[in-house]
Amino acid sequence: MTANTLFGSDNHAGVHPNIMAAIAAANRGSAVAYGADSHTARAIEKFKENFGGNIDVYFVFNGTGANVIALKTLTQPFNAVICSEHAHINADECGAPENFLGCKLKTVHTADGKITVDDIGRQLEGRLDQHRVQPAVVSITQSTELGTIYTLAEIREIAAYCHGHGLYLHMDGARIANAAASLNVGLNDCSGALGVDLLSFGGTKNGLLLGEAVVCFNPELSKNTIFIRKQAMQLASKMRFIAAQFSALLTDDLWLENAAHANNMARLLAEQIKDIPDLAIIQPVQANAIFASLPRVAIDRLLKKYFFYIWNEEKNEVRWMTSFATSEEDIAKFAAAIHESCR
Repeated sequence: MTANTLFGSDNHAGVHPNIMAAIAAANRGSAVAYGADSHTARAIEKFKENFGGNIDVYFVFNGTGANVIALKTLTQPFNAVICSEHAHINADECGAPENFLGCKLKTVHTADGKITVDDIGRQLEGRLDQHRVQPAVVSITQSTELGTIYTLAEIREIAAYCHGHGLYLHMDGARIANAAASLNVGLNDCSGALGVDLLSFGGTKNGLLLGEAVVCFNPELSKNTIFIRKQAMQLASKMRFIAAQFSALLTDDLWLENAAHANNMARLLAEQIKDIPDLAIIQPVQANAIFASLPRVAIDRLLKKYFFYIWNEEKNEVRWMTSFATSEEDIAKFAAAIHESCR
């Protein structure tokens, strides 16, 4: 299969040309290791332009690393993290958060991937009871694992509730760019400005070769994060190659261009398949994901031509993802194949 036939994940896309050019430019000459270089300094300034001057930024290799480092910054082993059952930290990180933090994840059932203050409140029973884990952090994903997006009001409400009950708020922002583009706001407007304490900022799904970042909106919280990152084996020696990518991503709103295009391609696909009788789109198409149910025979036919994931075998539910590299021609061909498979 070629790259143009993959709708399984935005991770399947290649590297944006501007990002690749930034890597090549960073490869000229030598630079001090472990982040003490001009490329990393410039990238941090770019983050401050987008998120405000009073932040700390820690570059890491991948999303799981970003999440466990952020959560370790905020927890002790007797604590718990409250999250959706669909959260990446719960469903797709091979137990890394529990292993690295020594903490229990307290999950809540959600139909759309979003948790509410009522969900959080139900997990607080037993606080101060020495026999029970003590919730310390709420982790939300923006956009969610089901492709839905928290509104600004929802995040603000969750943040206020958390801080009013002695909890921190972490945001898994693997696709925060897609959420910001959909909400038509800046990156800080849908995270730090609303009360998020720590953000795992995604780059790989939005055009980077590799690299994520942990953004702390209260530097007092992250005074030990440099040591946590080292212990987590996420400290890059040649950090300039990660940092240079983020400089390019945050220059001239490339992050927004990439994310908005991916979102638009998902909406275009949804529009072209919405009238298929045996197909149902089961989550709102708010970012760059489409969740749909269709007959199993149609799924099997389609899988012979295209790669994608079956999200729920029992319900014949699939997930189709678009990226910055998805073209309108790709969408037209895929939509035609879906129509043909459902006949």
